[in-house]
Amino acid sequence: MKIGGDRGYLRIATEEAFATREQIDVFLRMIRDGQADKGMVSLWGFYGTSPSERATQILNRLLDLGEGRIASMDATGIDKAILALTSPGVQPFLDMQEARGIASRANDLLADACGRYPDRFIGMTAIAPQDPEWSAAEIRRGANELGFKGVQINSHTQGRYLDEPFFDPIFRALVESGQPLYIHPATPPDSMITPMIEAGLDGAIFGFGVETGMHLLRLITIGIFDKYPDLQIMVGHMGEALPYWLYRLDYMHQAGVRSKRYERMKPLQKTIAEYMRSNVLITNSGMAWEPAIRFCQDVVGEDRVMYAMDYPYQYEACEVQALDNMAISAEVKKKFFQTNAERWFKL
Repeated sequence: MKIGGDRGYLRIATEEAFATREQIDVFLRMIRDGQADKGMVSLWGFYGTSPSERATQILNRLLDLGEGRIASMDATGIDKAILALTSPGVQPFLDMQEARGIASRANDLLADACGRYPDRFIGMTAIAPQDPEWSAAEIRRGANELGFKGVQINSHTQGRYLDEPFFDPIFRALVESGQPLYIHPATPPDSMITPMIEAGLDGAIFGFGVETGMHLLRLITIGIFDKYPDLQIMVGHMGEALPYWLYRLDYMHQAGVRSKRYERMKPLQKTIAEYMRSNVLITNSGMAWEPAIRFCQDVVGEDRVMYAMDYPYQYEACEVQALDNMAISAEVKKKFFQTNAERWFKL
């Protein structure tokens, strides 16, 4: 595999993670001090402390914004990586000043790396949603001063979801700056995680997708796209299962609206499926599976599905090769790997 477009397209990976040492150190401190939720203990108690090959390799790769990461990209033919601060960002941090400082310094670090590798790295802004007004200002700084092309939020913030009016300054800033929002998974909050941890299903295997898909659905059904019709929200992992449930989601949502069973469930201007085709963008991060990709392209549109590797958590050269060989047209394949990302991230 080579970079440079020898197959007729560049490969732009749209959900790639990095970390900062001080971010990881706070995770570990919170675990030691008993301030971490069950999800952080499960996730970062492993990646931050385990001597296993998987944990140490991933942590080293997360912390590398230099030649090691470039070498990994070269080895798998990845031309450009869209980078964001790894989950859960600074969202669990209880000290607001600490959260703001670490997010801001992470953004500065990423901007420096993008400046050193302008043809390879593209940044997304990290924020601290627990302070919406500061986050709105940081979104504008990322867009206007740092050259970033989107914003990532790692699902819930200490059990709170973005459909609360409290978070509205974030959406206003996104729309004003013309930036897409990427909702990346986090481990489920304590209110829903216990039966998943018991079964070993709390992380990427299942819990991530369940919790993040619910988050997006909460936003759709509260009317976020009626309020902000130009807003674009991205999710990974083939849409966190929502494309495959769309028929039933629409049927039961409309039945719920008619029945007036739930106070918050009001009529919307479009169906859930229509919002998925006008305001939701999907990457295949962690889902290098042709049947799912082709189904999703058919359901939400070939212009709304993009490639992602999910580096360093899922770094497999064979997956890139499999997607290169998908039985789709050259035009659609170029959209998937390159031009959709260029369009929606305004590259």
